[in-house]
This record gives sequence, C-alpha cells and structure tokens, in this order.
Amino acid sequence: MLAPITALVLAIISIQTGASFAKNLFPIAGAAGTTTLRLFFASLILWAIWRPWRFTFKRSDLKNLCIYGMALGSMNLAFYFSLQRIPLGLAVSLEFIGPLTLAILTSRKKIDFFWATLAGLGIFMVMPKTELTHAINPVGILFALIAGMFWAFYILFGQKAGKDLHSGIAATMGMTFAALVVLPFGLMIDGPKLLNVSILPMGLFVAILSSAIPYSLEMYSLKKIPTKTFGILMSLEPAIASLVGLICLGEQLTVIQWFAIFCVMAASLGSTLMRD
Repeated sequence: MLAPITALVLAIISIQTGASFAKNLFPIAGAAGTTTLRLFFASLILWAIWRPWRFTFKRSDLKNLCIYGMALGSMNLAFYFSLQRIPLGLAVSLEFIGPLTLAILTSRKKIDFFWATLAGLGIFMVMPKTELTHAINPVGILFALIAGMFWAFYILFGQKAGKDLHSGIAATMGMTFAALVVLPFGLMIDGPKLLNVSILPMGLFVAILSSAIPYSLEMYSLKKIPTKTFGILMSLEPAIASLVGLICLGEQLTVIQWFAIFCVMAASLGSTLMRD
C-alpha cells in the first residue's frame, strides 16, 4: 500500500511543480500560449505511448471524446488564466470547488450540505473585500471557479468517454481534442510569442511534469488503492499546491487565505470520507 500512496503524492507534487514552471513561462509565452504548448506536447507524448491509430472508433466514442477534450482544454486554459493572476494554492483550492460540488450534488446525504457550506466559506474568505485580501484579483478568482466548473464536466464526460475504451486511448484522444480547442486561443492571444523556439524546451518540460509523469503515477495508484483512499489523498492537493507556490514562486499567503484553503480541503476530505 505504501508504494501506490507514495506514487500518488509524487503525482500531485509533479502536477503542482509543473504549474509553477508554467507560471514562470507566462511572461515569455503567455497563459494561453503556455496552455497550448503543454497540451500539444502532452498529446504528442500520449500518441507515442498509446498509438491510437491502431484503433477504430465508433461515432458515439468520438462524440464523447470530443466533449471530454473540450472540457479538458477549457479547464486547463481557465486555470492558467487564473494562475496568471492569483497564487497557485488559491487557484487550486478554488478549482476544487467544481468536483466537490459535483460530488455533493450526486449525493443524497444531509451532511453534504455542511461540506457545501464549508467550501462556500472558503470562497467567501478569499474574496477581495477587506484590507487583508485586497491583493487577490477577482478575475483570477472567477477563472479558477470556471476551471472548477469545467473540471466537473471533465469528470462527467471523462467517465462516458472511457466507458468502452482503454483509459490510455481515451486520455490520448481527449488530450488531442483539448489541444485543438485551445490552439485558436493560443494563436490569437499569444501567437507571436509561440514563434520563439527557445520556449519549446520549457513547454515540453511543463507537459512532462504536468501530464506525462503524474498521469502514469495516478494510473498506477488507481489500480492499487481503493477509490476512497485516492479521494482522501487528492484532498491534500490544495495544501501541496500552496507549499509548491511558496517554495518555487515565493507566494506568501495570509492567515485568512490559509484558513480558506483549509475549509476547501476539509470539505473535500469530509465529502470523500462520507461517500459510500
């Protein structure tokens, strides 16, 4: 049990470290450009690993994969727009509201209203309404919540897309559609920046840290540990993101912001523990 748990924690660290490197790439490639590079290289890596050209897809499969990819691409783009404006830990915490809301809405337990209230308190605490939170960009908060919404769609349609397909093939095609969805935004917003070939190695590095490595580790963990354990460990992600933001980006958070992150983590953890 220790090996898969360690693998999942490493996957979370890898994803958030990749996000910190992506944020450092924003001044050179832009948020939309960085998203484009990440998804483009990630899809190439997955194509090389899973070789989806060997498979025949039904029309219904392609429809579900397309919607899944649109949700994935939109989630990544909105998250990077958020990350461009607010600290990593807060962006991840607010993004968590999406899947948490989905879990609560699909549950019939009254206790989940408490978890929803606790998560709502977390959002309220980071709103720029006092001198303690004036530095938090409201547009960044909005983009993080939009990313969370698309994360919920990603979960819903990801389950449909992967129902009749190998998970690796579904992920590859989903990532490909995601890259195609984001490409126009990357070209329109940061097109000239993408012509700078010096950013390509960093883009590849972000794709490996944010997609290739964590995807492989998560797949290994999912096969070895119970779903509830997986969810509990994923609840640690906002805290890990905050620590990575502090260490790699020097992002200092106030006591109120740390408390907001704790509220979201507690809501996610409680919802997971109470799940059947």
